[in-house]
Amino acid sequence: MSDRVAPKLYLLRRMLLLSAATSMLAMPAAVRGQQGNTVIPPSTTTLPVYDVVSVKPNKSNGNNIRISFNDDSFEATNAPLKVILQIAYGIRQDLISGGPEWIGSDRFDIKAKVLDPNTAQLKKLSREQRAAMLLPLLADRFQVKAHKETKELPVYELVQVKGGSKLKEAPPEPTPSPDAPDAPKPKPGTGRGSTWIQNDGHSLKLTATAVKLESLTNVLAQELNRTVIDKTGLAGNYDISLKFAPENAPPQDTAGDDAAPSLFTALQEQLGLKLQPSKGPVETLVVDHVEPPSED
Repeated sequence: MSDRVAPKLYLLRRMLLLSAATSMLAMPAAVRGQQGNTVIPPSTTTLPVYDVVSVKPNKSNGNNIRISFNDDSFEATNAPLKVILQIAYGIRQDLISGGPEWIGSDRFDIKAKVLDPNTAQLKKLSREQRAAMLLPLLADRFQVKAHKETKELPVYELVQVKGGSKLKEAPPEPTPSPDAPDAPKPKPGTGRGSTWIQNDGHSLKLTATAVKLESLTNVLAQELNRTVIDKTGLAGNYDISLKFAPENAPPQDTAGDDAAPSLFTALQEQLGLKLQPSKGPVETLVVDHVEPPSED
């Protein structure tokens, strides 16, 4: 990504960041290739399948991208195929290689729906499972074939600063009383295990509730476009609040006390953690074959 990003594209990146960071996809059982690469299966038999799919080119020349999942449907507007690959395979775009240039430049409107859905089953699907439902769509309409490949790449190691971390473990989840009424659903970013990112135009605020540090390293990796490995030795569930100036954001209009610190500074000052450069094995996705979408 360039050093300066157009505001609309930057806001899109923030939207996709949270989706990818909290949805690192646990792929279905894979088959080992002759060269030791993990071959990604084109479909999975354990999940519902989209019965009706519409794929149309989008020629609006706009930057806005909209992605939405509902219980029985998926919709993408003005989305490059590479964005759909990112979601479906649960991997950052900078770790996707191969394929023609158009997978990152051409835009598509995609609508998919499950007919006669098993509503109870669909409501139980995790975010990762909903993402995996896109794999058969990609294989059918774009003829996508891909494999995962581990490469030695630059990484960051997340470690504690000399004085130790400032993280505090989340209190244990209370045991519900059988006589108590059902608790209302928590607001976004407040439920246990949730991660939420807010953008006020000048800074990002990460709020996470009762999460493992993997949630933090995933967000950091998306923001820095580099894999982050947890070396802190901290294994609990933590409530995290972190405010920082986004990497490669448009210049801030504020200064002085109102200016958010850089991500590296914020980690040290607010969480007692730091990032140190290193090298390590990183799983990447290689697109072996893809074709323009078949017509509806």
